Amino acid sequence: MDKDKKIEYSNGELTIVWQPGLCIHSGICVHTLPKVYNPNERPWVKIGNATTEELINQVDMCPSGALSYRLEKKK
Repeated sequence: MDKDKKIEYSNGELTIVWQPGLCIHSGICVHTLPKVYNPNERPWVKIGNATTEELINQVDMCPSGALSYRLEKKK
């Protein structure tokens, strides 16, 4: 798998960046926010199902660094 591949999901305020090549499938994301992360669906990340604060708190728990985020600049 391409270690540099990045897939982005945005709610306009926050963008989650997923790097599948880094993912160790710990399941923390799925267990913490199951309404957002569902590996059986496509897209598997439904960023609109949680608040920006909830998403940031969850991404900070990712042990592999496969999930990261950036805050979008206010226009």
